[in-house]
Amino acid sequence: MTDVGLITPALVDLDLDGHAADKDAAIRRLVQLAYDAGRVTDVEQMLADVRAREAQMATGLEGGIGIPHARSAAVRVPTLVFGRSSAGIDFGAEDGPARIVFLIAAPDDGEGEHLTVLAALARRLVHQSFREALINAGDSEDVVELIRSEVENR
Repeated sequence: MTDVGLITPALVDLDLDGHAADKDAAIRRLVQLAYDAGRVTDVEQMLADVRAREAQMATGLEGGIGIPHARSAAVRVPTLVFGRSSAGIDFGAEDGPARIVFLIAAPDDGEGEHLTVLAALARRLVHQSFREALINAGDSEDVVELIRSEVENR
């Protein structure tokens, strides 16, 4: 694991529709990307932790956004995984399905790091221009650069 930034191109799926038809499949796909990148040690444990969090309250936000998140013993380093869906995936938002999905994975002993990331991300996602830039990004490197400049460096 050479790049320990919050997000890397390996943690981006610009065609979530090709891998996921519903919320559970979308979460599984994003967790799998984190596992493949060496950031999550146990897919099933991470899925259980995210599902437990989802059961408490829907993580869909207005504007076509889903932000499933959890702290988990299966997470090695704070991680942000991004998925884009042209069809949209229901994350429980009142205004409809999510086209932009972020999985926030934080180590169990993370001292609330995921809440800091969640807050920074939420502040940017209220801006339509940021959401549109993510929807229109040409490749995973564009997504990473956008998130690093707009979320990590704020």
